Amino acid sequence: MATRTGSAVWEGTLKQGKGTTKLGSGAFEGPYSFSSRFEEGKGTNPEEMIGAAEAACYSMALSANLEKAGHPAKRISTMATVKLEMVGGGPKITTIELKTEADVPGIDEAKFKEQAELTKKTCPVSVALSGTQINLDAKLL
Repeated sequence: MATRTGSAVWEGTLKQGKGTTKLGSGAFEGPYSFSSRFEEGKGTNPEEMIGAAEAACYSMALSANLEKAGHPAKRISTMATVKLEMVGGGPKITTIELKTEADVPGIDEAKFKEQAELTKKTCPVSVALSGTQINLDAKLL
């Protein structure tokens, strides 16, 4: 299996500083700052990247699990909302809300929900984030 990288450079103080983060593949490079992380400023932030990673991993893993269960999906769309809150005097990622919609011909609602819940517990990024509560809203189209 492949090993992946990401990197970041930060210059300056927490509130006045700025940084750049990039994926090792070169597919994305962008700025981040105190404002883009804790306020509504322009740029990205670690939580947004975690959300994208969780959504991508979950969608792929659900596709694999549905196929193994004999019901290949036509399309899976997942949004991950990552909540950053102040806890005990410092910022903490407290929850991730996964919302997925899937077009899966020939599967019943119960079997779909079973596979969706299994995937939430077993996709590699969910496992890596197991210290965070992950909630799932799965909808069969």
